[in-house]
Amino acid sequence: MGKKIAVVITSRASYARIKTALKAINRHPDLQLQLITGASVLLEKYGTAVNVIAKDGFDIAERVYMIVEGETPVTMAKSVGLGIIEITTALDNLKPAVVITVADRFETIATAIAASYINIPVVHVQGGEVTGSIDEKVRHSITKLSDYHFVSNEKAAERVIKMGEFSDRVFVTGCPSIDLAAEVQKNPEINFDPFKKYGGVGATLDIQKPYIILMQHPVTTEYAMAKEQMWQTLMAVYNMDIQCMIFWPNVDAGSDATSKAIRTFREVYKPDLMHFFKNIPPEDFLKLLINSACIVGNSSVGIRECSFLGVPAVNIGSRQAGRERGRNVIDVDYDSGQIQEAISQHLYNGKYRGDVIYGDGRAGERIADILASLDLTQKTRLAY
Repeated sequence: MGKKIAVVITSRASYARIKTALKAINRHPDLQLQLITGASVLLEKYGTAVNVIAKDGFDIAERVYMIVEGETPVTMAKSVGLGIIEITTALDNLKPAVVITVADRFETIATAIAASYINIPVVHVQGGEVTGSIDEKVRHSITKLSDYHFVSNEKAAERVIKMGEFSDRVFVTGCPSIDLAAEVQKNPEINFDPFKKYGGVGATLDIQKPYIILMQHPVTTEYAMAKEQMWQTLMAVYNMDIQCMIFWPNVDAGSDATSKAIRTFREVYKPDLMHFFKNIPPEDFLKLLINSACIVGNSSVGIRECSFLGVPAVNIGSRQAGRERGRNVIDVDYDSGQIQEAISQHLYNGKYRGDVIYGDGRAGERIADILASLDLTQKTRLAY
């Protein structure tokens, strides 16, 4: 049957960041994929992304319900605790040889803690990066809980090694989300009607004309300001008088306030150039992205995939502070005037030449090959 590889998917973003690796693991003759889905991917409120995962042909071995409602720092902390309990049970049932956890979310650290305490080796994807908010603390904590590190670039590898991890367990694979971007780049035409296919609410836009994408998440350390921050961004886009696709925030503390800003704005202004989506599968989202005039908000998509694709990005606030970025990014504060000015600059400049910062489009295959070659019977770490 091959070496059992458990992968925990807890958000639509983590699915996009690992999808090509899941495909490569499934194809590899020496590996067996055990997929665990949990947290927001199971919830209708956030678009029930688990349905997309199943439709893509992946068998789901376990479903983990772990989100405590409220979207506050307290409920996030409690969700971590519940996640440790439920993910431990799932891993104990599956008994994988290794478990993969992705990036820097609170659900991700629950996976790392659970696996570590029941002596299952942990592979961390996308460690060694620098960002704002609590994400960096979480990411670096997961690094110290992990046994193997699949990082996006050489700088990330250097940081992981400087944190005391051994160089023979750090692999520069690139980011699997760039694999998807590279695939879409080969055939970028929008061959579907996003409004008929994915519903949502708001105006039906003309995708043959310029449009922008807005994706903004609450910042955990600034969650009390989430509503005002979202309002500033919405007003900036509204005043630009340009078509806009707006996507629902993730499940972090402040999500309710961000969502409330969207709903209130929609009711007060009744915008005729905006459409609101909960969730769109990764490949279709990337097609919308590559054909957009720019992306606005604080999602890592603007930093990672957009740097590769050359899509202009207006990055707002501290959420991506310190992350390596390409020439496509303009950084601004949560100020409507600054946001408008940056959008205008991007609309004038147009697309950028892509930067290969986070991978070359072959991360999934590398990850599967490395997993197949790992000697998991070796319990002690090698010297530098």
